[in-house]
Amino acid sequence: MDHVAVVVNNIAESTAWYVEQCGAQVLYADDTWAFLRIGQGKLALVMAYQHPPHVAVRVDETQLNALAAQHKQPIDRHRDGTKGFYLRDPNDNVLEVICYPPTETVYTGG
Repeated sequence: MDHVAVVVNNIAESTAWYVEQCGAQVLYADDTWAFLRIGQGKLALVMAYQHPPHVAVRVDETQLNALAAQHKQPIDRHRDGTKGFYLRDPNDNVLEVICYPPTETVYTGG
C-alpha cells in the first residue's frame, strides 16, 4: 500500500485541518493537491477534476509494466517523477498502481 487519496474542495483548508487535527506532516502541497504523512501512512488530498478518490499500491517497474500490459493501460509519468496508471475493480473502486523512481526521493518523507 502506498497511499489513499480523498477528494477535497479546498487543498489549503483541508491541509491545515489534517495538520492541526491529525498531526499530519506536509510532504508536498500546491493549489491542486497535497501529499501528507499521518503516522506511518500517506494521504493525498486531490481535486475531483484531476484525480478520482483512490487507493494506491506501490510496485516496482517490472510489475508496473506487466500489470499495465495485462490491463491494457497506458503508463502516465507524474510531475513528481512517479509513474503509474488507474484501474477500477469489479465494485467500481479506483486503484492506482504506482512506481517510484529508483532514487526513492519522491515524497517518501522518511
